[in-house]
Amino acid sequence: MADGDRSDEVDAEDDDDDSEDERLFSLDPEADGDARITGVVKGKHIVTPGELVTSDATWMRGHGTYSVGNSTYSSVAGTITRVNKLLSVTPLRGRYVPEVGDHVVGRIIDVGTRSWHVDIGAKQAAVLMLGSVNLPGGVQRRKSESDELQMRVFLKEGDLLNAEVQAIFTDGAASLHTRSLSYGKLRNGYFLNIPSSLIIRSKIHTLELPGGVDLVLGVNGYLWLRKHTQQLGEQGVSITRLAEEAGWEIYSDENEYISPSIRETIARYANAIKALEFGEVGVNEPRVVAAYEASLEFKNVGEMVENDAKRRIARQVLAARS
Repeated sequence: MADGDRSDEVDAEDDDDDSEDERLFSLDPEADGDARITGVVKGKHIVTPGELVTSDATWMRGHGTYSVGNSTYSSVAGTITRVNKLLSVTPLRGRYVPEVGDHVVGRIIDVGTRSWHVDIGAKQAAVLMLGSVNLPGGVQRRKSESDELQMRVFLKEGDLLNAEVQAIFTDGAASLHTRSLSYGKLRNGYFLNIPSSLIIRSKIHTLELPGGVDLVLGVNGYLWLRKHTQQLGEQGVSITRLAEEAGWEIYSDENEYISPSIRETIARYANAIKALEFGEVGVNEPRVVAAYEASLEFKNVGEMVENDAKRRIARQVLAARS
């Protein structure tokens, strides 16, 4: 085959790919039989409030949209999501939407009957049932009336904890559990929150960072920076001894002594994460460490609160990634 013929064939294949992309993004009725969606930025699907999504009445309107006559418009700034005939717009910024298996950080806002209500940054408060936590005396033991009377001793209003989303109720509220040694009451640290859209999901969300600091990276955008402490699992405690080790100390309100150097390191990590938020940079372990290393050029941690300093840190992280 001649080189010219081969190049023509390659060009034809590229044209086919382009036409496939065009069918994917514009949904031309002549291409795949669906109604054409207007207002979609090719390759990005980003629309702004009030922008026309489609003028075809056959489409069903989902979250983030509203209708005027037969036309559907976006009510938020976000990306278009299509599921069969349902069109939705997912906002670029908004409240956290819980999913089963998410590792979250929350704050107790109310103690109810055999359950706690937890703020996780979602539209509704999450629920932590008394039967879904570790209590002194063992994981598997039955929860008694005595435990119910002592619920505020275990966790009270204002306490912070990390947990896993166990289930989603029909009204959208999340059910949490703290049955693992990785979850429970949080102490010895500092709380901060960033938009949940900036959190990059990973398999591990409890990170051991350089400098003797741990980071609990909640998928909901709630973060906890603390002095590094050995967990029971790290000390080689067997499951058979878990009932003995899981005593009242796991619900203690007393913080350990934190040296000035560790306090400064925690503050530096907190300001480094705020710099990533300022630069709209996704947050995960490598980027947090890179932002921390970039912040070392500032001798005084207080200098990092300036916008110029945040911008420089974010740019260095992006440059290192590229």
